[in-house]
Amino acid sequence: MKNKGPISDFIVKNYKHFNAATLVDAAQAYEKQLELGNKMMITMAGAMSTAELGISLAEMIRQDKVNIITCTGANLEEDVFNLVAHSFYKRVPNYRDLSPQDEVELLNHHFNRVTDTCIPEEEAMRRIEKHLVDAWVDAKNKGERLFPHEFFYKILKSGQLEKEYQIDPKNSWLLAAAEKNLPIIVPGWEDSTCGNFFASHCIEELIHPGILKGGIEYMMFLADWYQKNAGENGVGFFQIGGGIAGDFPICVVPMLHQDLQLESVPVWSYFCQISDSTTSYGSYSGAVPNEKITWGKLHIDSPKFVIESDATIVAPLIFAYLLGM
Repeated sequence: MKNKGPISDFIVKNYKHFNAATLVDAAQAYEKQLELGNKMMITMAGAMSTAELGISLAEMIRQDKVNIITCTGANLEEDVFNLVAHSFYKRVPNYRDLSPQDEVELLNHHFNRVTDTCIPEEEAMRRIEKHLVDAWVDAKNKGERLFPHEFFYKILKSGQLEKEYQIDPKNSWLLAAAEKNLPIIVPGWEDSTCGNFFASHCIEELIHPGILKGGIEYMMFLADWYQKNAGENGVGFFQIGGGIAGDFPICVVPMLHQDLQLESVPVWSYFCQISDSTTSYGSYSGAVPNEKITWGKLHIDSPKFVIESDATIVAPLIFAYLLGM
C-alpha cells in the first residue's frame, strides 16, 4: 500500500474478515484496474445523493477515478436539491417510531421523507422545476433534443444556481461531473420527481416529449462509448445498490456480442456490488456475480465482489481508500 492516509491504514489493519475483508479486496482490485489503465463505471441506485455521497464521489470524479456514471433519475435530481436547499432539509432521527399521523404531518408541511431525511418540496423540488422548465421551453423553441442529465448540466454550467448554493459546491457530485462533462446514463428517468414535472408540463402542452432523449438513445450512446473506451481489457463496473441503475448498463456488453455480433468487444473487466439484497427466488439485485457469466456480462476470470452491507457506510470508505485518505 502506497501513499495512503489514516482511513486506508485503519481499514487495511482492521478489516480482515467477512464483508469487511471483501471491502478491502474490492477497493484494492478497483485501484488495480486504474493502474492497468482501465476505465471505471459507477452505478447508483437507492438514495445515495440524499445520503450526501457527493462528499466523496465528487473528489473521485475530479481525480479521474470514475469515467462514467449510471444513476437513477432520483439520484440525478437529489444531488441538485441538496445543493440548493440543504438548510431547509429536515432530519428525523427517530423515523422508525413515526406513526401514520406523523407521516401525514410531514406531508402537510410539504416534507417528502427519505428514511431519516425529509426533502422540502418548495425550496428544493419546485425551485429546480422552475429552472428546468425554462431549459425545456428553450429547447422546444430551438428544436433541440437533449438527455435528462444534459438539461441539468446546462443549468449548472450557466451559473444561474450559484447564488442559491447552500453547501460547499465541491461536495456536489453532479456539479463535479458537469465541470468534467462526464458521461452519465439515466435509464428510466421518467421515474423521478423531475420526470413527473416533465410529464405534467407535456400534458399541459407547455412542452412536448420529443425534446427529451430517452432510454433507447441512452443505450445507443453507451454502446458507442463502451466500444471507444473498453480497450483490450474492458471497463470496470462498480455497482451501488440494485435496480435499473445496475441492470441497464451492464447489459450493453451482451447486446454488443449477441445482438450486434461484435466478437472483439471485451466483457466488463471488474465487478463489485454493494447491496443488502439477498439471493433468492430470481432476485436480480441479489444474484451472485457468477450468474452474470451465463449472460455474457463477465468473464470467468473477472475480479468479482459482493459486499453485503449498507452502501452509505461502505462506498465512502472505498472511495477514501482510492483517494489515499
